[in-house]
Amino acid sequence: MAEGKPKYVLSYFNVKALAEPIRLLLSYGNIDFEDRRISKEDWPKFKASMPNGQMPVLQIGNKTTFQHLAICRYLGKQFGLAGSNDWEAFEIDMAVDTITDLRTKAVVVFYEPNESIKETKYVQLLSETIPNILKKLEEMAAVNKGHMALGKLTWADFLLAGLIDYMNLICRQDLTANCPNLKAAINSVTSLPASKAWNAKAPKTDM
Repeated sequence: MAEGKPKYVLSYFNVKALAEPIRLLLSYGNIDFEDRRISKEDWPKFKASMPNGQMPVLQIGNKTTFQHLAICRYLGKQFGLAGSNDWEAFEIDMAVDTITDLRTKAVVVFYEPNESIKETKYVQLLSETIPNILKKLEEMAAVNKGHMALGKLTWADFLLAGLIDYMNLICRQDLTANCPNLKAAINSVTSLPASKAWNAKAPKTDM
């Protein structure tokens, strides 16, 4: 890393999930970062030192940052992927919050410890919740010509592209199978040279 620039260290588990949008954004911004992957076995040793006892955590020089959406929003502003005014930022946040709705509703079901209850919950998730949110997301991507907001590349596209493998797994389906505009939004990120370079060197994980 060039002298005078802060060191970036991203701490998370050895999965994509909540950290992958951050990794893609850092790669897009040409930031040389340390991708620190903590095993589940080692996590108890690190948990107390993490803000809120959670990850991802991004160290920027001597500053410790946390909350994946706040980090993504900040990086989006740094790399020209945020709105140019309050209204544009609001449009991006609406897309981000809708993506987050899908993820959080599915996560609750995926991590339900009672298998019988889990399968009952999946019935509603798969028949109602996911189709309803997917419909809205696909409409948003269609209006924005293959992007999630503003009709151009924003950090909302990076959030979707980074989370999609994780969300496919917890939702038990390919969420973009019948959503060509969502697929285009993801491709707008994954087709970037920086994203391709990152994916070529990143550890391979299912989620």
